[in-house]
Amino acid sequence: MMLRFHYAWVILFVTFLSLLAVQGVRLSFGAFVEPWEREFSMDRGTVSLISTLSFIVYGLSQPFIGRLVDKFGPRIILSVSTFLVAVSILLTAFVHHPWQLFILYAIFVSLGVGGASNVAATVVVTNWFNERRGFALGIVEAGFGAGQMLLVPGSLLLIQWLNWKATVIILGCFLMIVVFPIVLLILRNHPNEKGMLPIGGMDQEESTTEQPSKFNDFSIWDAFRKKQFWFLILPFSVCGFTTTGLMDTHLIPYAQLCGVPTSATSAAVTILAAFNIVGILFSGVLADRWSSRKMLICLYVIRALSLFILFYSYNPLLLIIFAIVFGLVDFSTVAPTQLLVTQYFKQHSVGFIIGWLSFSHQIGSALGAYVPGLLYSYHGNYNVAFYFSIIILVISAILTFFLPEFPKEKVTI
Repeated sequence: MMLRFHYAWVILFVTFLSLLAVQGVRLSFGAFVEPWEREFSMDRGTVSLISTLSFIVYGLSQPFIGRLVDKFGPRIILSVSTFLVAVSILLTAFVHHPWQLFILYAIFVSLGVGGASNVAATVVVTNWFNERRGFALGIVEAGFGAGQMLLVPGSLLLIQWLNWKATVIILGCFLMIVVFPIVLLILRNHPNEKGMLPIGGMDQEESTTEQPSKFNDFSIWDAFRKKQFWFLILPFSVCGFTTTGLMDTHLIPYAQLCGVPTSATSAAVTILAAFNIVGILFSGVLADRWSSRKMLICLYVIRALSLFILFYSYNPLLLIIFAIVFGLVDFSTVAPTQLLVTQYFKQHSVGFIIGWLSFSHQIGSALGAYVPGLLYSYHGNYNVAFYFSIIILVISAILTFFLPEFPKEKVTI
């Protein structure tokens, strides 16, 4: 007897592809730092400010994106956002002044990236998976790592072979011609649009699409009064500071500062992204079986330890070792954090709460992009930024320790 293939896996692949492409473009920012410094006669702090404003716009958009996803569905939000990023990143090739770059990248690209984020993706997974949800969240989050692995070193090499303008044109065309039509034509918001049930059947509780009145009655003040909200939000902002903020913006410039050849830097970024995918997938599987709270404590501590290795990365071999260790814990925090949100706030709108969680991550990312660049402009190195990152990672592990444990047998996955 042939097993019927569930369309949820197609949905998962399309969502994965959209995050790979859109977030991969965003994560390639570090590859453009030096070319933009030369092209527009900007210092490191000013270029970092583009990234900072980008994260702020991205972050501020997340609660609203969550509401829009709840209202219009993730298909419309993901497809429109992909198209917006495609057009905006392509147009950066034609700018002549820094202020034009600020507007195109920090505003329009960032709004698109904010829409094609794990806010919409989490709702897709929640709708299509009532079993293996942790694994599915891990797969979706692996899109970030896959985009990092393919598009970041790819952008570095294209800039080296061609130039940065040709590179953004290629990236924009890829999003517009390949990714956008796939998302628009294939993605579906909910299994009932295909006359199907989600994997695992219907939940005992009403589905997300059958609870509009409960979501409309929900106020963010209900969440603000909960300790769980703040003890998830604050560590997740530190997660943003130390990953997409600090590393994705400054790792490539730091390696160049250390005199690491472009080929070795590209290899390190590729290895980091590859192990990022391994860590994401493993965390998704483990989150279905172990305490998400304990996972997060371990991940924050290991990430802090990995930064010590980076201090000695003048040696390319140590940079590779750092890439392996940091890659394993880079985006691995997302699946357990999102599962804790669905456990602590299961009576609320998933899109809305995840939107606020993502907002905190992007504000942390904004600070992680700008503050190290500012410190570099003053001190000529990243030492203070790395020490500060280690301290706040330890604090995050402590805050996570004080979260209440959620019994696994009560979780619907």
